[in-house]
Amino acid sequence: MRHILRKVRLGVLTGGGDCPGLNAVIRAIVRKGERVFGDEIIGFADAWDGLMERRTRPLTVETMRGTLPRGGTVLGTKRGSPFDSADGVERVRSTMSDLGIDGLIVIGGNGSLTVGDMLFREHGIPILGVPKTIDNDIEGTDLTFGFNTAVQIATDAIDRLHTTAESHDRVMVVEVMGRHSGWIATHAGVAGGAAVVLIPERPFDINEVCERLVRRHSRGRFASIVVVAEGAIPVDGSLTVADQSHDDYGHVRLGGIGSIVAAEIGMRTGFETRPVLLGHVQRGGTPTAFDRFLSTRFGVAAVDAAHEQQWGSMVALRNNDIVTVPLNLAAGKTRTVDLDLFTNVAEIFFA
Repeated sequence: MRHILRKVRLGVLTGGGDCPGLNAVIRAIVRKGERVFGDEIIGFADAWDGLMERRTRPLTVETMRGTLPRGGTVLGTKRGSPFDSADGVERVRSTMSDLGIDGLIVIGGNGSLTVGDMLFREHGIPILGVPKTIDNDIEGTDLTFGFNTAVQIATDAIDRLHTTAESHDRVMVVEVMGRHSGWIATHAGVAGGAAVVLIPERPFDINEVCERLVRRHSRGRFASIVVVAEGAIPVDGSLTVADQSHDDYGHVRLGGIGSIVAAEIGMRTGFETRPVLLGHVQRGGTPTAFDRFLSTRFGVAAVDAAHEQQWGSMVALRNNDIVTVPLNLAAGKTRTVDLDLFTNVAEIFFA
């Protein structure tokens, strides 16, 4: 499409959980907007709260220097939505109007992109989305930035756990992130040589898991790694999982399935078993080179899309090309692991 060459004033916010590569996206937006189009880029602190409360941070090439390898986000982030309060949408609209914001770039996951889509479709607010999550579970794009970094962190941990498991003839149960999808568990499990991988997309039978480990040990392999996504669930009747509490946004508080699985394996097999919870270490630290590059491509493409007035769109990776897709492709949806891929590739290496 033809670029609209007039300079614009763009707002930027980061929403939801932090993710390696966020600063690289912001940096690319600023670089392309300021140096190519003469745009002014305004950052909003702490996601939607900052937008509604008019807490801004000027973003320039100079202020973004040195941020490419930094994890987290210089803007700060949190969960929440303008729809949580009666006047939230009007506060978003008035902030953008009063500050002369031509459009808003929302860098976020499923929740933030869903909010952005609702603001665009139902209220006509100009929104562009950039998909962000370590879980890689956003529809419409082949990959999200942050995923590669999370998989590398998890794989490095599994590699280290192999040596201690082998030294003590232990089973190590490694719990990784993945609320509704098992992308991290699948990729890190295969890359790290796990004996078993448990994902939300396929409920597991703890008896079958134990049988696999016993069979493996009968062949002389006395150390095993089991990778469990935090959202993995047992098949009905195979294992009792205690009721879990919910956070302020209605999400089940996950984390703990790894300890439950480890305890059951130890009790049922007699093998010494230890749980390892990687937790938020998967989100932290410097992004990989792959994620820095993907984030940069997304940021550059977002500015181009803004100058083409492609509001209501999301930048995405498709067949190694950066394209724009309708934002509603991602809104309210979860991209799950292809079970054919899991069965035909991953499972042939398990136990």
